[in-house]
Amino acid sequence: MSRINPAPQKFDEGRLAQVLVAPIISEKATMLGEKRNQVMFKVLRDATKPEIKAAVELMFKVEVAAVTTSVQKGKVKRFGRAIGRRDHVKKAFVALKAGQELNFSGEAS
Repeated sequence: MSRINPAPQKFDEGRLAQVLVAPIISEKATMLGEKRNQVMFKVLRDATKPEIKAAVELMFKVEVAAVTTSVQKGKVKRFGRAIGRRDHVKKAFVALKAGQELNFSGEAS
């Protein structure tokens, strides 16, 4: 069964501006960036992989090779007497094509 790539999808730019919630900057994210040329983002829970790819390419002007996602379940926490739960978080692991680079530190390269 072969997959045929359809014509590039058109996405609403207003929606794409909201898809990426925040970059994830952690030890794991730094390691992935160095070893696999991947960047981690916190994204909207209903965001799709094609939307995430289009949003990263639009915002950062880079080429994306692949997108993988995972949903991290919110922890149950106590707030005084009350028991609550943190929100679920969807993470996107965005693999950039060779030679592409994203820099969040704010310093010019």
